[in-house]
Amino acid sequence: MIPVQHSPTSEGAPPRFRLLSALSYCAPLLVNGIVLPFFPIWLATHSFSDHEIGIILALPMVVRVLVAPIVAMIADRLKERADVLLWSGGLSLLTAIALYWTTSFWPVTIVYTLQGATFAPYLPVVESIVISGVRRWGLDYGSMRVWGSIAFIVSTLGGGQLISRWGGEMVLPVMVLGFTMTVVMAIFCPRIGPTRRRRQPINIPAATGSGLREPHLLLLLIGVAIQQSSHAVLNAFSSIYWHQLGFSGAEVGLLWSAGVASEVTVFFLSKRLNRRFNAWTLIRFGCAVSVCRWILFPMNTGLAGFFLLQCFHGFTYAFVHTGVQRRIVATVQETQEASAQGAYFFYVGMAMALMTIAAGYLYALLGVVSFYVMALVALCGLGLVISAYYLQPQRLLSGGKTREAT
Repeated sequence: MIPVQHSPTSEGAPPRFRLLSALSYCAPLLVNGIVLPFFPIWLATHSFSDHEIGIILALPMVVRVLVAPIVAMIADRLKERADVLLWSGGLSLLTAIALYWTTSFWPVTIVYTLQGATFAPYLPVVESIVISGVRRWGLDYGSMRVWGSIAFIVSTLGGGQLISRWGGEMVLPVMVLGFTMTVVMAIFCPRIGPTRRRRQPINIPAATGSGLREPHLLLLLIGVAIQQSSHAVLNAFSSIYWHQLGFSGAEVGLLWSAGVASEVTVFFLSKRLNRRFNAWTLIRFGCAVSVCRWILFPMNTGLAGFFLLQCFHGFTYAFVHTGVQRRIVATVQETQEASAQGAYFFYVGMAMALMTIAAGYLYALLGVVSFYVMALVALCGLGLVISAYYLQPQRLLSGGKTREAT
């Protein structure tokens, strides 16, 4: 549970803050629900090679992680962070429309890279607005974030049905629709004013003051970034792999939706999980499950087996993400909230971009055996997370024992 940072005034949350925050998550994840599983199929439909697919998918990630932290820092200084969303959604919509006139390697690469740059700040800024609401008014993070995951499921299932019926060319119309929704929600996203400093929460250790420069937080973000980058082969080539095994577009959509459904379950249970387990336990367990997931993935266990492996996504992503958000709140002041989200996005995005480039070559060379390489990557991330745990500041208790931070 991300704890409340109580206001000294009687100020309450703006009207419909929970509803509008949930819808603000839905818009970008509707886009991701189409782009992440099915844009590689669109590329394969236009006869791009594995190397080219890896490059096209990776370059936007590199640009995205360079742009997002800069825009996030600017957002921290604006009167309304939500104003950034209108520019992000509008420019991204234009790039989606431009893809209709690009079918060769370099034009597609340039336009899709521009889309990565323009869409980069959208989700981190939404995240920072919601986390500010959690800090100020004690709202439940999971109950708002979960609707984004539900939107991803709906988008993926619907996209799978459309592609089964009309093929990969249906990706672009649905992408345009999704970006249109991001523009609409940018207009209605909650306006809660600039970030501000409040007194510390009563039930977590005081923020360290060094914030983003805290060594254990830096090492944690790097470790989690490496662990998250182990999803690169899954994101880039699993849909193509499943198509090669004979699964239909609807079945591929079902498998992707299973992964996000497991996220939904974790977010719905976040209050109970956070009462029972500390942030470090969630992160370490999620990293450990990643190692097991990628070891098992090359085995052709049929639809039911892949469905079960996709359900592990609730551990390998949602456990880790929730734990990291709790560590950010415990370490960073609200005045650095968007910057912290931008930094988190930067490390994960850069690691994912580099690993996606590598995935194109790995998959061309090794095929599904490249998932074993991803298991080693996840293991390295786990090692850094464990190191970060021992590097964190400890609070002394009676008898000289220590207690880990939340």
